[in-house]
Amino acid sequence: MNKVFASAKEALQGVVEDDVMMAVGGFGICGIPEALIAGVKAKGSKNLTVISNNCGIDGYGLGILLENRQIKKMICSFIGGNAEFERQFLAKEVEVELTPQGTLAEKLRSGGCGIPAFFTKTGVGTLVAEGKETREFDGHTYLMERTLAPHVGLVKAWKADKAGNLVYHLTARNFNPMAAMAAKITIAEVEEIVENGELDPDQIHTPGIYVHRIVCNPTPEKRIEQKTTRTA
Repeated sequence: MNKVFASAKEALQGVVEDDVMMAVGGFGICGIPEALIAGVKAKGSKNLTVISNNCGIDGYGLGILLENRQIKKMICSFIGGNAEFERQFLAKEVEVELTPQGTLAEKLRSGGCGIPAFFTKTGVGTLVAEGKETREFDGHTYLMERTLAPHVGLVKAWKADKAGNLVYHLTARNFNPMAAMAAKITIAEVEEIVENGELDPDQIHTPGIYVHRIVCNPTPEKRIEQKTTRTA
């Protein structure tokens, strides 16, 4: 089976349309599918609900979709680091559902496992708990969180075979495996594609059963979010 598409434009065709919910891998701008994000901008899909740890930075990553007014709602853990995101949030131009990072990861993982909801202590007694069911277990209060099963997942991996088995590189793995397994249709952007059978089965992080389309971006920018230097 060959899941490789020639370009991000072709891989996104018929998948990322207006009004869809999509999960996007990355933490800050580490491990983001930058070519696929740029492809979504070029496609012009509107009213998107995006699930990601944050919304990139100004002028890069998911930030370019925000600036292009393509995002209707963000389900995320962090707003800071993107001045335009802060501005739109305070001006009520974009809806934001703040979710603790661990809860966000579990919402995606559980959604990929077909679990509709789970209980967690995280958020009990805070604004996160407003309007949500709570329950007592062994004398402790837990908050019920509904899981997420987005229509589309855009993820970034280091290497893939043509069947869609993925290998991530170090911390660039972050939210990518969860986004891949939660989505109904997952598109993976990778730096290298090899023949089926070339990857060590013990080294595969995301099995190809979760991946539907692959696009190769051999020279990603991999921008540094905050570069700090010092004199010797």
